[in-house]
Amino acid sequence: MQITVNGKAHEVDVEGDMPLLWVLRDELGVKGVKYGCGVAACGACTVHIDGVAVRSCQVAAEDVDGEVTTIEGLGQPDALHAVQAAWVAQQVAQCGYCQSGQIMQAASLLAENAAPSDDEIDEAMSGNLCRCGTYPRIRAAVKAAAKTLQEG
Repeated sequence: MQITVNGKAHEVDVEGDMPLLWVLRDELGVKGVKYGCGVAACGACTVHIDGVAVRSCQVAAEDVDGEVTTIEGLGQPDALHAVQAAWVAQQVAQCGYCQSGQIMQAASLLAENAAPSDDEIDEAMSGNLCRCGTYPRIRAAVKAAAKTLQEG
């Protein structure tokens, strides 16, 4: 089957029910997407399919209908995405394990809602767990990225 990841088409020979997470990590070597729980409860495996945040551990390869974007494909070759830049500026990451999923979820939120309230941020990000508890910094980074994106 063919799958497009970060703008590049790939031919993969996998079982149709193989989770997208394992196609990305094991077949294509895309390591930014993380395995956390395998049941879509933690958000570490969040990627975009046509701009919409999904848990790649729960999407079968045969069900992928659209372009997959991972953390590696979020920004431009020479520039970070506004959310990535805000994450750095707000010093969000501690251990860093959940951060690619957090960033992908936040980018999807801001693509849908350019100026989310605190409650909307908390709601959108609630499916992404952070063992280090950086939730206040995550909210601050989402707000900073929203401001950057609004300013163009």
